Amino acid sequence: MSGIRESDAVRAADERLRQAAEAGAPCAPVRDLLGETDQDAAYAVQSLGIARRVAEGRRIVGRKIGLTSPAVQAQFGVYSPDYGVLLDDMVVADREPLDIGRFLQPRVEAEVAFVLGRDLDSPTTHVADVLRATEFVLPAIEIVDSRVAGWDIRITDTIADNASSGAVVLGTTPRRLEGLDLTELGMTLDRDGEPVSTGSGAACLGSPVTAVAWLARAVAAHGRPLRAGEVILSGALGPMVAASAGVYRARLEGLGEVRVDFTGSASLASAEGAAA
Repeated sequence: MSGIRESDAVRAADERLRQAAEAGAPCAPVRDLLGETDQDAAYAVQSLGIARRVAEGRRIVGRKIGLTSPAVQAQFGVYSPDYGVLLDDMVVADREPLDIGRFLQPRVEAEVAFVLGRDLDSPTTHVADVLRATEFVLPAIEIVDSRVAGWDIRITDTIADNASSGAVVLGTTPRRLEGLDLTELGMTLDRDGEPVSTGSGAACLGSPVTAVAWLARAVAAHGRPLRAGEVILSGALGPMVAASAGVYRARLEGLGEVRVDFTGSASLASAEGAAA
């Protein structure tokens, strides 16, 4: 992103989150460094972290929208959307076994993933632009994770932490948007066959299409527009739930299903968070 702010506070926040990720031990919130409202500073922290990982050999493959669902917003007392960056090592295949110990405090939520067939580079992007630009959509499970201890986050904490990104599991059967009403799309997420979250497209800023339009405008304004080929996670369709070892399956009406098989043992931080 152009004009990255590298103040002492921004660099200190980036270093705190980096150490937490590398040590596998959650850290204190970074809002003591950035304040609770300075989103520009928080995005500067996010950009430093992404730039470092790209320099280490990672590749940007898409973006994600966070905090679109009122239910998720209410969980954390954060009442505006944000966005993060998806890297190649964050993408997991449908049904691929995934060691839950890879994450610190994982939670899961079901989403619609958009794959773009053309750029969305205007700061005035609207829903018709999104519909024209979308090549296909997929069902997805996002694994959200926080480097901040106990998920004690406000908007600047989660933005700086790459919108609390962990990984994404993508379905494998693409669907065109023609004839799909994503506003009325129903979602059920279950664990080992027992429902743990339900929702609909309307919970995602009114429609996942509306959410992607919001994202396109936001990232274009920051100088990093959405590009053809990118995967866009459009936001949660219902409440996120704490993850543990087991099989999580998301069913999205009209789009099919996707599942993740968590294996292994959760980290201490994750176990403590689930018990809280």
